[in-house]
Amino acid sequence: MKPIQSPDHQQLDAKSRIIVALDVDSAEAAREIVRELSNSVGGFKIGLQLFTAEGPSIVREFVEDGSRIFLDLKFHDIPNTAAKASVEAARCGVWMFNLHTAGGSEMMRRSVGEVGDICEREGLVRPLIIGVTVLTSMAPDALVETGIERSMDEQVKRLSVLAAECGLDGVVASALEAQMIRRSVENREFCIVTPGVRPASGTFDDQSRVSTPGAALAAGADFLVIGRPIVRAQNRSTAVANIVSEIELALNEMNFDETSN
Repeated sequence: MKPIQSPDHQQLDAKSRIIVALDVDSAEAAREIVRELSNSVGGFKIGLQLFTAEGPSIVREFVEDGSRIFLDLKFHDIPNTAAKASVEAARCGVWMFNLHTAGGSEMMRRSVGEVGDICEREGLVRPLIIGVTVLTSMAPDALVETGIERSMDEQVKRLSVLAAECGLDGVVASALEAQMIRRSVENREFCIVTPGVRPASGTFDDQSRVSTPGAALAAGADFLVIGRPIVRAQNRSTAVANIVSEIELALNEMNFDETSN
């Protein structure tokens, strides 16, 4: 597969591409991971489990300590509610947050617009707003169960293009769809965040559409969300170092392919 990558993200080093998923149930467990890995990765993801257990205070704590936080709450509500929640995410100082593209164009446009307005008025740094297309845990038959007759690729493409048209900065999508997204969205700054990434030696856990770091980057992913292979490792620092090496090898191969063409 020929590497496909957004030029604006090519200069990121290997560790900056790693987002560690803080899929734990307490602030202390999360703090332990952040203390250990804060200088070794690009950022941390706070999802529903930790946010429900600890609330927005844990987000603010890590932001104030200098960590880049991806707030993974997948907002999906009526436009007004989703937009107001998006504003509060921006006020927390997160680096990135997401919402479901299936919420529709009005929900996405309202969220983008109100976040931009509040950041300008209050002097905040605007976070990246990322759309969720199809969860990486979903297999094709799960789409049929929910009444969607399009194929997985068609659904992801449709929602990714819609997200770009609504002003979102990128999408969450599996590596299996990243190459298609790169070719479908004209905005070369459009960012692809890929969960379901497992090291070459790892297991799939409960993810259906998974990939190795190298395959994800070659397909066009910019950031890789990695949870259990790091968080549950006996030695987290070693696990991260091994993944960084895997990413560096992939980036070197991609750069070689580009200079050879």
